[in-house]
Amino acid sequence: MTSAGRFAPSPSGELHVGNLRTAILAWLFARSSSREFLLRVEDLDRARAGAEAEQLRDLEAIGVTWDRGVVRQTARGALYAKAIERLQHAGLTYECFCTRREIQEAPSAPHALQGAYPGTCRNLDAAELEFRRASRPAAVRLRSEVHEYTVHDVLHGEFTGLVDDFVLRRNDGVTAYNLAVVVDDAAQGIDQVVRGDDLLPSTPRQAYLASLLKIPAPEYAHVPLVVNADGVRLAKRDGAVTLGDLDQRGITAAAVRDRLLASLGLPAGTLQRALDAFDPAGLPREPWIWTGMG
Repeated sequence: MTSAGRFAPSPSGELHVGNLRTAILAWLFARSSSREFLLRVEDLDRARAGAEAEQLRDLEAIGVTWDRGVVRQTARGALYAKAIERLQHAGLTYECFCTRREIQEAPSAPHALQGAYPGTCRNLDAAELEFRRASRPAAVRLRSEVHEYTVHDVLHGEFTGLVDDFVLRRNDGVTAYNLAVVVDDAAQGIDQVVRGDDLLPSTPRQAYLASLLKIPAPEYAHVPLVVNADGVRLAKRDGAVTLGDLDQRGITAAAVRDRLLASLGLPAGTLQRALDAFDPAGLPREPWIWTGMG
């Protein structure tokens, strides 16, 4: 299978300039390493009508192109179910009936790093299982055999993070992100993952899960975020931060693209021109502050 990189937005609304900057970086990483570049819509539980079309339009407007057809998570339930079944057969899952509030109020929760699950349902006996099944549907959790796991990141080097008994399938039947992303990347031949560095803490969970499923971990590159003047991750509430909003102010998609490329120390004009000058080692390592345009 051909190796590939990807961009995988959730269709919850228009992409803002931070999302677009990450998409450009993912494209540059993939193209500079002779990989295909794929687009996956992560629509399991965050989808707004019309958002996918808006996102595809905006990506095309700044020059981000992709190979093969767009893949949507909602069409891939059978793959997720098969992966969970493999883990179940290996004795690596268990049913969990805890509510979010119960987890927060559990005695061990305050001492659990990064909100680790305290293991309340890990060793329920048959009678307890039967009783709890009658009261509410169960989520499926991984029965982790480690407490931490180390990954290598192109920009961050070695990173060791928490691995707890994280959820694989929620109690409403929806596959959890940590499982879906691992299964999707493997199925699509994606061996390079470029995304915002706010997702780095969850990466050890995903890499560990990949190892259990006998899936080679991809090359990771977690890139700096775009933040507002207060140093907080950029969001749509920060004003004119989408191509649609900026267009209403007379600012073209090409101008936004060039501004994003300049923030990366790359030449303006086209993504191909930027690609010719792209060197991952020279990328900024700090968040970029968005101060608006025009």
